[in-house]
Amino acid sequence: MAHIHWYPGHIAKAERKLKEQLNLVDVIFEVVDARIPLSSKYLEIQKLVADKPRLLIMNKSDVADPIKTIKFKEFYQKKYNLPTVATSTQTNKDLSSVISMGVELGNAKIQKLVEKGLLPRPVRAMVIGMPNVGKSSIINKLIKKSKTKTGAKAGVTRSSQWVRINPKLELLDTPGIIPMKMDNQQIATKLAFVNSVGENAYDEAEVAQELLDCISKIYPDALNTYYKQQGIPTLENIALARNWIISGGKPDIKRTASLILSDFRHGRIGKLTLDDTENLKN
Repeated sequence: MAHIHWYPGHIAKAERKLKEQLNLVDVIFEVVDARIPLSSKYLEIQKLVADKPRLLIMNKSDVADPIKTIKFKEFYQKKYNLPTVATSTQTNKDLSSVISMGVELGNAKIQKLVEKGLLPRPVRAMVIGMPNVGKSSIINKLIKKSKTKTGAKAGVTRSSQWVRINPKLELLDTPGIIPMKMDNQQIATKLAFVNSVGENAYDEAEVAQELLDCISKIYPDALNTYYKQQGIPTLENIALARNWIISGGKPDIKRTASLILSDFRHGRIGKLTLDDTENLKN
């Protein structure tokens, strides 16, 4: 298995910053990558968010297996009572669900303020998740829908701005980045598949071959259908089939590894979900 290197010193600092941001909001929009909805979910999130209500957003569902996306949505909703919505990188049609569900989740907090004699205010939300799961794209789509910045609030750093999405919802315009602990190399490798790990942390050829092996196990025909070849899908075989040869007559592994990762990340191989649904208990 490919080994992913991580530097634990970054984790404490990232967690402190995230906790500071979390103190400012009523509702959490937690984003995972729909292609790896288990591996891209932070296992210790309850410790970070405490009792704040959460909406789970399975982003990039347009390049994920649609049947598995439904299964994972049902799993999170039934087992964890976690409201869940699937979103796409390509369209804005899912935004209304995110907004309405966010307002609904935050209503209890607003009602408590009113009961204390305070004036009602919009629900305050923020988007959090692992690197590169699409947090910024969701924020940008929500902001484009509104384009009304409300400025910094007391206790918020100057770089953080609130955006009035509608009269009942405000969004912190900076994403909360969940720090990754690379204790589980299988999860770390899947995060590398979807580009959630910096390229300096792994060997691209090793990760690309792991990706081929993973896809072959779950979707046996996908690689040979897309790359139009027979036999075991390896970096060497795919390079040779394309006649990508370097000096000494050797297959160009580096070029092929980059191609494989890019093809998967852009959904060209097919709509694939690489986390297992077989053992999900509803």
